[in-house]
Amino acid sequence: MTHLAFVAVAYALGVGVPLAFALTAWQRAAAARRKLAAIDPRGQRP
Repeated sequence: MTHLAFVAVAYALGVGVPLAFALTAWQRAAAARRKLAAIDPRGQRP
């Protein structure tokens, strides 16, 4: 029996989980920017 399946799943999780966290963080930051733009009377900051 080979451990290839377990190793492949471990690598997939090792890449997939941080990628999912990064994508979620990017989406949350974009939403926060939109909310700030809606309430900030000064508009876009440089």
